[in-house]
Amino acid sequence: MTSCPCGSGRALEICCGAYLAGKAAPNAETLMRSRYTAYVLGKHDYLLVSWHPLTRPARLGGTALRWIGLEILRTVAGGVQDDVGEVGFIASYVEKGKGKRLHELSRFVCEEGRWLYMDGDCQVDDIGRNNACPCGSGKKFKRCCG
Repeated sequence: MTSCPCGSGRALEICCGAYLAGKAAPNAETLMRSRYTAYVLGKHDYLLVSWHPLTRPARLGGTALRWIGLEILRTVAGGVQDDVGEVGFIASYVEKGKGKRLHELSRFVCEEGRWLYMDGDCQVDDIGRNNACPCGSGKKFKRCCG
């Protein structure tokens, strides 16, 4: 059993794997988690199909990022009865040996029963070598994913 990268603690197959395989996400937070999982797994097709056509890039290139943790900060609306929603989160990654945290407030819309990523406001900061590792190991970053 492979744990889902989104941090839910569930198996990938019964968590984000179902959405990567085509099942519609029931809410904005689930879509956001499945998109994070798609970034971890390099599933660019899913990222594009779950991106609203008005803001979607023509294609996505590969990156040298190694995603190591996701923390959901807050969710505003984005439920079954909503047409829009926001999810605030921190996605941590390593790039060229340096730890980074992407803080984003993502906006989502629901059209024809499917949630889509619209856009987001983000900022990036560094993970200190002596900070706790975002992967959840309990170790310092420099002794774990750093």
